[in-house]
Amino acid sequence: MNIDDARHLQALIRTIPDFPSPGIQFRDVMPLLADAHGFARALEALAEDIAPHSIDMVAAIEARGFLLGGAIAQRLGCGLLPVRKPGKLPGPNHGIDYALEYGSDRLEMQVGSVKPGARVLVIDDLIATGGTALACGELIARAGGHVAGFRFLIDLPDLGGAARLAARGWDARSLLRY
Repeated sequence: MNIDDARHLQALIRTIPDFPSPGIQFRDVMPLLADAHGFARALEALAEDIAPHSIDMVAAIEARGFLLGGAIAQRLGCGLLPVRKPGKLPGPNHGIDYALEYGSDRLEMQVGSVKPGARVLVIDDLIATGGTALACGELIARAGGHVAGFRFLIDLPDLGGAARLAARGWDARSLLRY
């Protein structure tokens, strides 16, 4: 992605102070998604270094990851794996609890949704401390899948999430850094 595209995308993201709790600087990607050119360019940039059909699934993390994951999966010619908060998926589910920068949470995916050895790319809007992304990667690994990498619109490098993924041996790339 060239510098002009990066500046355009960054201009479309607004910062909301003290959301969802005091001290958090929330990076709101909704204006970027509402901009047809910005949204299209972000999708292109997220997928530009990945060969079509080189992965088997895109894992999209609830909820903003869903907005990106389906489009990326379609571009790459692969399936979509929704990774959700508890109680949202029918049937038996794999689950994992994890820590956030402002609390704790849980992710789940349906049993049997990842075939053993499947190459899975994880998509989300933002990486902060990396707790959510690490939990998603662990779910995929426990199900027998291979984490092919992570893609984010935004990285907050001061919070160390991408470094935590790298320490686990997983590639993480982001379009923008704050």
